[in-house]
Amino acid sequence: MSEPLVLVAGATGRLGFQICEVLLSRGSRVRALVRVTSDPGRIGKLRELGADVVVGDLERPETLPAAVRGASAVVTTASSFPLDERPDAIDRMERAGSINLVDAAAASGVERFVYTSFWEIVPDFPFQQAKRAVEARLAASGLTYTVLRPASFMEVWFSPLLGFDLAAGKATVYGDGTEPLTWISTSDAARFAVWAIDAERARNATIDLGGPEALSQLEVIALHEELAEKTLARSRLTLDALEEMYADAAAPRERSLAAVMLNVAHGGSRDMRELCGASGIHLTSAQEFAARQLATA
Repeated sequence: MSEPLVLVAGATGRLGFQICEVLLSRGSRVRALVRVTSDPGRIGKLRELGADVVVGDLERPETLPAAVRGASAVVTTASSFPLDERPDAIDRMERAGSINLVDAAAASGVERFVYTSFWEIVPDFPFQQAKRAVEARLAASGLTYTVLRPASFMEVWFSPLLGFDLAAGKATVYGDGTEPLTWISTSDAARFAVWAIDAERARNATIDLGGPEALSQLEVIALHEELAEKTLARSRLTLDALEEMYADAAAPRERSLAAVMLNVAHGGSRDMRELCGASGIHLTSAQEFAARQLATA
């Protein structure tokens, strides 16, 4: 009897690719949903790992029935934020596109649907509103589902994309940088996504995810400095500046960016000990993450 088939949407992104790696390493059959415009190199790597590749687009619902056909589970990390600069990208992709995938999965009789969202953030913003709309559609779909809400990803916030550039010797700090946050690694979120496919505890559940410790931005920067034996020049976006960015932003993308920056400035934590015990998942510490960053630099 062959292994159940899992469709992974967003498979060429960092988190989606890692989910494919975890699934394939445990012997699962994986179908990777990619767009015509997806990175050919990334697609090639997925094929090398053993994934089947299917071309489709969440914004084109007519392409999705063939993608979900025969799949016992769907895992989606597909997102256009923050790189897609189209004025309506959040509505087209994050909201309508993900709802298209939910509807296609329900129509096809998929047994399990795992959706990646994020913690509740105040103040509200378009990207979050789109995510919550998809969560509501999923809950009403009749599918057995899991909504995973990870905290801020270390791979995103401690990367050049958001002003942290170890090679260039600089780091951007949001707010005063002192508020602790339980940062999570994408590799850990990937393992939770795979766990959620079968876990009874994850059945029709919304689960917040965080890392093993609550550390401030300045503490994580200091870890990198200690391991790299160099001091990083800090630039700062003050809390007042971030609040002004949020208030003045007219476009959905810019308002959403300001809101997630404010969230990091304010910090936040989750106690993951009980969930890690139940799932058997070891969480990556900031020290381990920093060492890994330096090893691959």
